[in-house]
Amino acid sequence: MKAHDGIYLDGAWRPAAGQDVIEVVNPADEQIIGRVPAAGLEDVDAAARAARAALPAWAATPPAERAARLTALRDVLAARKDEIAETVTAELGSPLPFSQAVHAAVPIAVAGSYAELAATHSFEEKVGNSVVHHEPVGVVGAITPWNYPLHQIVAKAAPALAAGCTVVLKPAEDTPLVAQLFAEAVHEAGFPAGVFNLVTGLGPVAGQALAEHPGVDLVSFTGSTAVGRQVAATAAAAIKKVALELGGKSANVILPSADLARAVNVGVANVMSNSGQTCSAWTRMLVHRDRYDEAVELAATAAAKYGDRIGPVVNAKQQARVRGYIETGVAEGARLVAGGTETPHERGWFVSPTVFADVTPDMTIAQEEIFGPVLSILRYEDEADALRIANGTVYGLAGAVWAGDEAEAVAFARRMDTGQVDINGGRFNPRAPFGGYKQSGVGRELGAHGLAEYLQTKSLQF
Repeated sequence: MKAHDGIYLDGAWRPAAGQDVIEVVNPADEQIIGRVPAAGLEDVDAAARAARAALPAWAATPPAERAARLTALRDVLAARKDEIAETVTAELGSPLPFSQAVHAAVPIAVAGSYAELAATHSFEEKVGNSVVHHEPVGVVGAITPWNYPLHQIVAKAAPALAAGCTVVLKPAEDTPLVAQLFAEAVHEAGFPAGVFNLVTGLGPVAGQALAEHPGVDLVSFTGSTAVGRQVAATAAAAIKKVALELGGKSANVILPSADLARAVNVGVANVMSNSGQTCSAWTRMLVHRDRYDEAVELAATAAAKYGDRIGPVVNAKQQARVRGYIETGVAEGARLVAGGTETPHERGWFVSPTVFADVTPDMTIAQEEIFGPVLSILRYEDEADALRIANGTVYGLAGAVWAGDEAEAVAFARRMDTGQVDINGGRFNPRAPFGGYKQSGVGRELGAHGLAEYLQTKSLQF
């Protein structure tokens, strides 16, 4: 798609207040593919005011009508699914088949799920002598990341719109083109002016301004835990509600009774997916000592097959960050069994699929989120040791458990301090709540639980 040279404000594309621009670069070949405005404080203020002005009418719109707009939005996105996939591939570097299957298809499904929820959710309930109303929280400031650019937009905007909120979106500066495409889809779907607004800009400028704007009632942020702390601190000054989906260091626990080959192969695929740029990736593989050597060999063989199958990481800074972690792993005594810091292509910000063995729980690569195609394999002595290691980080976003007996896997999963656990390769469910324990965030996205984040409660006593 051709980049817009303005921001989407109050139902129309308008020039930004300043002349600064952001260059959008294809990470696979380092070529500039577009330029978008770098919105400033004046633009964020105008967008927040437009959302505030549109709020009363949209909040009063019957849920059935909101559902109809969301259905139209889903249909527009579905009609443009090929363009979505091509856009994400161009600005993120994701291989086209993955962009089609995940970056395009999943947001369409999520938009559809909120169209249904808007029509069926009970926004009022009777509790004893009280009637409890669930009302929109107000103006939502949505700040989204680059790793799943459209999915994260839809996961915030769709429930907010279903709830009756109005939205100002500040997308990641690395992937703003698909955000512009989403704004076009909102416009085509017939949402009233001001209900959705888009400001492209830098996080420290536009993102910070959005988080602290007095006209914003809730800030929904997805990104690193470090930036999440800053967003929460900014919002706290005004006692503003926040929803935070942050980092992860998820454990893939392979119990002795599991199908080892399947568990290892699926685990490697999970880490390499999206070039490792997935907050919920199972980046720690935990294997019993009796099967450890076999698992390491299987993982190294599996990782070698991904050399030409994954795309680059998003930018040069991220490439340097991931390589730095690989160097740290080697320096701390982990054994490199696949990949490393060698660049697999002459151009583009690629990182080789990398696997470490002999990783101990205290190593940096076992504790910190790397956000690249790097897997750490840890051995455990018994089930209690596996649980201690699995729960032994500041994160708690996702995880996996494998066992020959499903009940055994479920029993282990119930003791994991994490928000979502896949049992024996369970499939992603876009209607199930997603979010983390500990420093992986506050609140939940997707499904009815995601809708609840954008509602506030009022009780009337009779």
